[in-house]
Amino acid sequence: MNLNKIKGSTYYIDAPTNCGIFIFKNKNCLIIDTGINNGDAKRIETILIENNLHPKYIINTHSHMDHCGGNLYFKKNYPGCLVYTSKGEKIFMENPDLFSSILSCCHPSKAFNKINKSIDVDFILDYGINKLNDEKFNIISLPGHSKDHIAIVTPEKVCFLGDSIFSSEILNKYSLPYLYNIEDSLSSLNTIKELEADYFVISHSEKILTKEEIINLAQANITNICKYEDEILALLDQPLTREDILENITILNELSLDFHQYHLNFSGVCAFINYLYDNKLVDYSIEDGKLYYFKASH
Repeated sequence: MNLNKIKGSTYYIDAPTNCGIFIFKNKNCLIIDTGINNGDAKRIETILIENNLHPKYIINTHSHMDHCGGNLYFKKNYPGCLVYTSKGEKIFMENPDLFSSILSCCHPSKAFNKINKSIDVDFILDYGINKLNDEKFNIISLPGHSKDHIAIVTPEKVCFLGDSIFSSEILNKYSLPYLYNIEDSLSSLNTIKELEADYFVISHSEKILTKEEIINLAQANITNICKYEDEILALLDQPLTREDILENITILNELSLDFHQYHLNFSGVCAFINYLYDNKLVDYSIEDGKLYYFKASH
């Protein structure tokens, strides 16, 4: 992990979840996403100390724990450190059972305890220009991976995209990345193509992307979503339950599942089914206590 300069006062720390750093003139700094836990936070802190930086502000792109789990360490060890995020993500950060409940369709089991940590948020960011320490940051709404995901554009036109788009490495490793809302995801990916920025930082990527590269990657993400739409529709030439669909997709794409990944992928399948149903591409029937989906006839 290193403090890598992108442009002007905008830097990032390369990590499993890349961490944005904006340095103010007084050596206070903004951290964009803090990693999954105290361990990640301590590694970030070490780099900040080496560069005589003081964490004053945190912006979280969204509420998933690998992006905000380090907040607890900074809030405890740096009194006055302020946490910002969007209105929708604040609800999930402060009520972590909500995300696990979505994955479980009920009160979550104890197996989800490791991702259930309440993270306090001090201020809600508005979409558009927000001022921190007299510097202007543009907050962009990019929902889809989560309910109210945001991106942050620094004064030097460096855009931190969080998980609103997936790197080519992630698409190759997890071809079915978690999506909460397919329609919002597609809309956000088209928005990303139009963003006014020179450089783009994705949370799980080994490189910083240019404008041309981010446009190509956004299209690759859209193509990947369309691939799964087509795959599910092809499977639904015969009636299948959501579990059947997940089973077939897992086998066809050689996906590996553990307890947590099963629930993420099942929820992702549900997002696709809801999207296809809302667009009148699939219909359903209930027989003997099972809900079957099938391709709609037109």
